[in-house]
Amino acid sequence: MLTILLGYVLFIIPDIFFGVTKINGGKIGINLLWIALFQFLSILALLYASLKILKKDFSYIGLKFVNVKKDFLLGLIFGTLWTILQFVLIIPNTGGINRPDINGMLEMYDGSLIGTLSFIALGVIGGGITEELFNRGYFISVLKDVFKKPKLGLWFSAILSIVLFSLGHMPVSALDWFDILIPTIMYTFLFITTKRLTASIVAHGIYNMTAIILTYYLYFN
Repeated sequence: MLTILLGYVLFIIPDIFFGVTKINGGKIGINLLWIALFQFLSILALLYASLKILKKDFSYIGLKFVNVKKDFLLGLIFGTLWTILQFVLIIPNTGGINRPDINGMLEMYDGSLIGTLSFIALGVIGGGITEELFNRGYFISVLKDVFKKPKLGLWFSAILSIVLFSLGHMPVSALDWFDILIPTIMYTFLFITTKRLTASIVAHGIYNMTAIILTYYLYFN
């Protein structure tokens, strides 16, 4: 429980730091890369220490390099389908550039190649990799073992993971909830069915990366 609480704190520390201090422009440009690296390295160190105390390793939370091609393909398919659904149907028909989330993303571009690559790094490293390690791999794997009944533990930990992850993105409308719940359920489904993190990491990373590129191409002036 302490690891989970500390993990959430580590995720928000760089956001608060750059959001409050506005150093080098705040949450924009190269700072996005520093946020991604801080989240990745701090969460990785936290999980390593916690797993060592539990006498486990990263394979316990689903970081297994087996069936990589199959898992990569699954992640690619799911991530691509959600991208198409969002940018072909949902976003254009629910406000496009006037959507709050699109506006929020546009504020994080500085127009430079380094800035855009840093944003992609935040989406892939901070989101696709780090969030999956923590929110899916560690959270579900450790919490489910608290229960005497494995199936009950899995269902409870999976649902709680989905709810907390969604709340962390601060949805304020029905559309916000839809936009975060669907991919979160998808990532959780991939993790539980494969019992590995590869597919969910790829799906999450693919969507974040393509969303950042497409938003820049379609809406950034």
